[in-house]
Amino acid sequence: MIDVKQLNSLALAYMGDAVYEKYVRHHLLLKGKVRPNQLHRLSTQYVSAKAQAKVILSLLDASILNDEETAVVMRGRNAKSGTVPKNTDVQTYRYSTAFEALIGYHYLLDNDDRLREIVEKSIAISEDKEGGEKR
Repeated sequence: MIDVKQLNSLALAYMGDAVYEKYVRHHLLLKGKVRPNQLHRLSTQYVSAKAQAKVILSLLDASILNDEETAVVMRGRNAKSGTVPKNTDVQTYRYSTAFEALIGYHYLLDNDDRLREIVEKSIAISEDKEGGEKR
């Protein structure tokens, strides 16, 4: 059994990446988006480093996260991965990792209600921002 609260932030982010992608794919299918090319293009508006960084900064600004969640986010933001994708800057990538760590944290702790709440807020934030889809 793993102690989620002691787990490496990058391991939390690894899990969170997959979990959030699943939620986004489900959301897009429920909206009637079914063409694979369309799904891939639309999903990047939610799961790109830039989109995730905007979401976590919005959640922090709105004081939606409790102290424990904020600590997970800060640990995730400060985690050193050793690599940064070439299509984003270091700060954006770190905040994206922080968001994914938060998602992974709740998923691995089976905090399903809180996970769903954060994901729903995150999707709403992505859709309200410039470039987000509202259909």
